[in-house]
Amino acid sequence: MKQWVALVARLVVGGVWIAAGLAKITNPLGSVQAVQAYELLPNSLAVPIGYILPPLEIVVGLALVVGVLTRGAALISAILFVAFIIGIASAWARGLEIDCGCFGGGGYDPDASSKYPWEIARDVALLAASLFLVWVGSRRWSLDSLLFRTTSREDREHDLEGV
Repeated sequence: MKQWVALVARLVVGGVWIAAGLAKITNPLGSVQAVQAYELLPNSLAVPIGYILPPLEIVVGLALVVGVLTRGAALISAILFVAFIIGIASAWARGLEIDCGCFGGGGYDPDASSKYPWEIARDVALLAASLFLVWVGSRRWSLDSLLFRTTSREDREHDLEGV
């Protein structure tokens, strides 16, 4: 049952990352401006992070969807979600009215405060799914199952009986 839950988690989280990255990759300057709008990082960090985030999100999403290096991709996913939760909570606490920039956009949004609880809840749920994948990995319908074949405990015990 865990592997079916992991498959669903992998596809949902991976799909979200792919959608977020694709929404931003055609407008790298918009991604930079979205990072800058949080007013958390100096420009010397905000600019490269803004440019790196969309392709990183796509790569992490693809790795999760196809199930390659699942635990590593899920760990990167979890770290990103923690950073995004902190960023959104910080913007909310400081009274900033900005679009999260999660799926493109960014900058001033007069209704941002009403969206922050939903955005944080969404990211917490996706963080939980990412941490679940770090814990259990995912073998069902994944490249990991082909690349890193392992035998089950029952198979190993059966092999030992013949020795």
